[in-house]
Amino acid sequence: MKKYYLLSTEHLEDGLWFRDDKDFLVAMNHVAIEALRFSGTVTVLAFVLMSNHVHFVLFGKRDDVVEFIVSFKRRFSHYLSSRYGKGKYLKNNDLDVKEVTWDDDGLERVIAYVQMNPVAARICSHPTQYPWGSGSAFFNSKKIIGKRLGDISARTKAKILHSFCPDLPAEWRVGEDGYILLEEYLDLKTVENLFRTPTRMNYFYSGSSKARKRMESEFVDLPAFRDQTILHALPDMCRSLFQKESFESLSREEKKELFLQIRYRFSADITQIARVCGVTYAEAAKIWEEF
Repeated sequence: MKKYYLLSTEHLEDGLWFRDDKDFLVAMNHVAIEALRFSGTVTVLAFVLMSNHVHFVLFGKRDDVVEFIVSFKRRFSHYLSSRYGKGKYLKNNDLDVKEVTWDDDGLERVIAYVQMNPVAARICSHPTQYPWGSGSAFFNSKKIIGKRLGDISARTKAKILHSFCPDLPAEWRVGEDGYILLEEYLDLKTVENLFRTPTRMNYFYSGSSKARKRMESEFVDLPAFRDQTILHALPDMCRSLFQKESFESLSREEKKELFLQIRYRFSADITQIARVCGVTYAEAAKIWEEF
């Protein structure tokens, strides 16, 4: 029997799924490819790609929705392997699967929870401002003009999608950002009928647990920096501060100083520092405790 599910990957403590915008872009297209592959068995209602984890709200049989995520991870792992040489990077990244009930507006609350992830992370002030997920798709009156896949050569299509998928519908469009438009595969009608109005959707956004987390954060009034911004700054910081090329080459005292500099310059907490430096939370916390 088909049901609604929230599927969330475990947060990577010591690394990132996405190191830069290209990684996000490829993953966005991989979501579209999987949506087509599982068309008829799995429906995508909402999703968000965060630096070290992903969330999906899917409709289908449990085995099918799990296989959707497994296939997505497998496809993206292949890309990571070809770009960074990390063949089994996501193999042990556990998946949490929760059935979503209709009780107490359960589906609305789960969708709001997913969409509010980047807001809770202080990346943006509203889900519609985050490009790597479905946040901008709902109740969007702006007409988006894209280029039909049927008007693009096979070589160019493969370059855009980072995958040879000759069976993608010719009428599907690629937007100016370089990924397949969300409206081509998301079940917009079901989600918009569920919330009924943009105002009601915003009501659930403001009442979500992610919204409360953001308001309770000690960094709520400070500017936020994406993981990718800090990650790209690390080599320069290591060279300018310690005349060394990488975080791994630093002494313990130098790592301690680097942590302080990251916190000061980027308003980062210990969890974010651990992710971008590629160490576990426990290891980062031991250094942090010495401050």
